[in-house]
Amino acid sequence: MQRLRQFQHEGFQDAFDAVLGAAYHRAADVGEVLATAARVQDGDADSWLREWTATAGGAWVAAGRAERAGHRASALEHHLRAGTYYAAALRHVAFTDQSVNELDLWRRQRECWDRAVALFPVPGEHIAIPYERTSLPGYYFCAPGARPGEPRPLVVLNNGSDTVTSDMLLRGGAAAAIRGYHWMTFDGPGQQAALYRQGLRFRPDWAAVLTPVFDAMAARTDVDAERIAVIGVGQAGFWVPRALAFEHRFAAAVADPGVVDVATSWTATVPQVMREALIRGEGERFDREMHLAQLFAPETKTLLEARAAPYGGLNGSAYDLFTRVASYRLGDEVEQIVTPLLITSSTAERRWPGQSRTLFEHLPGPRHLVEFSAAEGADGQGEPLAPALRETRIFDWLDGRLRAASSSASDARTGRGSCCRGSASPREPPSAT
Repeated sequence: MQRLRQFQHEGFQDAFDAVLGAAYHRAADVGEVLATAARVQDGDADSWLREWTATAGGAWVAAGRAERAGHRASALEHHLRAGTYYAAALRHVAFTDQSVNELDLWRRQRECWDRAVALFPVPGEHIAIPYERTSLPGYYFCAPGARPGEPRPLVVLNNGSDTVTSDMLLRGGAAAAIRGYHWMTFDGPGQQAALYRQGLRFRPDWAAVLTPVFDAMAARTDVDAERIAVIGVGQAGFWVPRALAFEHRFAAAVADPGVVDVATSWTATVPQVMREALIRGEGERFDREMHLAQLFAPETKTLLEARAAPYGGLNGSAYDLFTRVASYRLGDEVEQIVTPLLITSSTAERRWPGQSRTLFEHLPGPRHLVEFSAAEGADGQGEPLAPALRETRIFDWLDGRLRAASSSASDARTGRGSCCRGSASPREPPSAT
């Protein structure tokens, strides 16, 4: 089935699909989305920014008015919609005339989310996760109906490379709450507040991130430490499996999608001569070819700089950047993964096509591959226009694994069975990036 298109520009269409899909959890309004998109000039980043910030601004003003009038539920919905529309504006701000400051726009988007967190029927909790010599910002949400301090299973939402934190509500947080789970999300190195406010950069050795998250959550009295699951979305489809090779205490995990080699989404867009130079280690040749490409297509440099920021920046050499990204690759450590892992696969995956199945085939332990197709309206990374289908398939599987973890823990406490919960394996060597 051919998906209906609003835009010919692939980036615009992807962002449009994401905004439209947010309506499932009342974080967008279909009419508002369609009306805004109709005003955008296809491929014009300034037009995109102008129209989405205008719609977001209207929702922001309405939220403030509702709060002052004491309409808490309305204020919540206005803030959620405003946050979604500001997030859409951020998707292409790097390609605009820079009249709108990206950091200021991000701050407004984050403020929308923080206001929404405070207005939920069960308000969320701002948390700080100890991490090396600092901490990572996060959000913790108790399940509706849970008694104060009641231990329940927890679902951790691990963001990807370029999505705002509030998107984790839509990518599993709301679904977890509906099913009676506590849930949390956080900004890891290179992500959102950890990048914009703390200057922390991506790292491939993600166990150094997820282990502190697990430790902090398992220490809470309202979390059933035997039943903590993690869902990695986007590039976290690489980070989560990488972490699971060294961190064995999660009861279950999801990679949406599975990612074996992050760098293929970078190298697929460069000419063959540059890929060959990269393979042969010919840095000067690679940088020379990149310079020529930027002369003919100036937007190439803009895109490269935007993508480079969370990795530590371009720093003059595209070759050095691509070499850094090449370290984000799964190798033999996959054989150490024992955590039950569900991997999603979409027929229209463009960033990492085929890698979900590759990861699935290399896993030695319990694993499950769930495929989404265009015939179901679920094509595209993250299945943006089929959130109900995505959530039911992911959470039905998670429900089964978390129930099994509960039974195993009960057997261990009563002396039945011969297995105990796993533990963190020895830490992997620190990343050089």
